Parts: sequence; C-alpha cells; structure tokens
Amino acid sequence: MKRLAFVAIGLFILGSMEGAYASDRLDVNASHVRLAVNESGLAMVTYRARGRTVHAIGWGAENALPPSQTVPQVRFKIDWTGGWAEFHHHLIWKHFRNACRPYDGPALAWFVAACKAPDGSYWALQAWQPYLPHRGYPSWLASQRQWELHVSHWTGPLAQLEVYRDWAFSGQAHDLFGRLTYQGVPVHGFGTAKNGAPSDRYGRSLYIDTFDSAYGGGWKRETSIVFRKPSGAFCYSFWPTHDKTLPGYPNNLRPAGKGKRYRITVVGPGVTPDVSWVGDGLHDFNAGNPADVAWESRMDAIFARLLGADKFCSTQR
Repeated sequence: MKRLAFVAIGLFILGSMEGAYASDRLDVNASHVRLAVNESGLAMVTYRARGRTVHAIGWGAENALPPSQTVPQVRFKIDWTGGWAEFHHHLIWKHFRNACRPYDGPALAWFVAACKAPDGSYWALQAWQPYLPHRGYPSWLASQRQWELHVSHWTGPLAQLEVYRDWAFSGQAHDLFGRLTYQGVPVHGFGTAKNGAPSDRYGRSLYIDTFDSAYGGGWKRETSIVFRKPSGAFCYSFWPTHDKTLPGYPNNLRPAGKGKRYRITVVGPGVTPDVSWVGDGLHDFNAGNPADVAWESRMDAIFARLLGADKFCSTQR
C-alpha cells in the first residue's frame, strides 16, 4: 500500500500570457475561432477576444524534444498583428490562402478545430479551463474561469498518458498514479516555481477533475500537480485538505474529493496537442474482498515499476 509519502499538495497556477505555457497558448475566452494553414507552413488563427478580431500567425515549431537542460524546448513564433509586427511589408492575414485539408488524425480532447497541412503534418486548436480553484471551491475571480486557447503542430503519435486507480494508506484513501511519455521518453521538467508551476518549458502539470464528489454534482477541479523527474510519473491521494490557495486558509478544511469519475488534462509536451484521460472511480477498499486485494496487488506492482525509486511517492509493502 502507498503510505504518507505521496499525499500531494495542490498547486493553484495563475500564469500570465508569458507564463509556462506561452509556446502554445494563444489567448483566453476566444470566440468565432477559425484555423487556416498556407503552402508555406504558416498557420493563421482568427478569433474574437476582448471585443476585437485577432489574426494570429504562428510558425517555427513542431512536435517536442526530450527533456534537456542544455537544449531549449521547441516553441512557436506568434505574431498577433496578422503579420505586421514580424514581416512589416504587408498584413499577411489579408492575403492568406488556406491550403489545409480536412483533419484525419487522432481524436483530440477539448477539440476546437484541426486540419492536415500540405506537408502532411497536423495543426489543432483546443480550449479548456486550467485555472479553476482547487478542491471544488467556487470561482471568486473572473480569471479563474478563463478558457485558454491552445495551438499545436505535430506529426506522429501524441503523448501517452497512463493512469491507474487504486487505494492508499491501507485502503483508507483513493488515489491515482501514472506516467506521461512522448515517443517512449518520460516527460518532465527540471524544477518548479514558487507557485508550483513548472519553471522550465519541459515541465508539465496535470489537472485533476472529479465528478459527483463531496464537492457537489458534476465536474469539479480537484488540484494540479507536476510530473516527477526523471520518471515522468505522478501520484495523488484524495484526503481532506486545508488548501492554502483558497480563501480562509488555514480554516478551510475541504473534504476528500474522491468521485464517481475522474478526468486528467495535460498540456502536451513541446507544441504537441493537450491530452486527456477519463475513467471511473473505485468503490471503497474492502480488505475482506479477494478481488480488491488482488487489484491492489496488481496496482502496487505497476506503482513500483513506475515510481518505486521516487522518495516522494515511496511505497510500503
């Protein structure tokens, strides 16, 4: 059974437009979104935000690099002026010829638009809410409800998010654990900022949502945590928590957020698409049920393989 070492503290990340995910984040609360790609490999995303129409031109990045402390992660160049700021001589958006074909790639979470470029690569737009308050707490700031618009460009398979469900602390708590890999290599960063967000462009957070929990009906944000270095794995236990990111701390005990279902969303490594996992929750552990004991034994073996050497997510047999 997993023990005290892997109770995780949630991280409330309120990034700016130049924050950890600026390589693939275009804007927030965008509407009337359209995607186009021309023969030269430039992408144009047209949308409405803050009462005006934006023509964002993106280029210069594809896929993702494996974690490195010496080689920068790939990132887009983005011109939100429709071409004037970067190219000066003319507004590209006025003469942009879309050559992108219908999308025939893998299914995408939080889908907005996608297409297949003339060179066979894929471009996509996704939108979701990274900044919801943790522990199912109601939003008290408009920024917490923002829908963030992401752009991606890739070839080949997406990042692979493995997620497993079992029990921790001798069956007292429900938990989730797993790993993120890209092209067979674990995805991780090399540090975290004071607010818990990755401090480099290789790092990625996972956002955990819980459905029909003690917080109420429907989907609620449980927390966000980072993938571990060097395994690219994560671990999380559902416990009653005093969350310092919420109003009233430390007198704000929130109940354990175990739910009927769980959803995890991850910003894709590099400029690859965001990925998501959804699965059913487990019933409470029953030590007298052979099926529960067998399930926990199988999960402990997987946990040891993914995280057995991780001091934070240590195991106790």
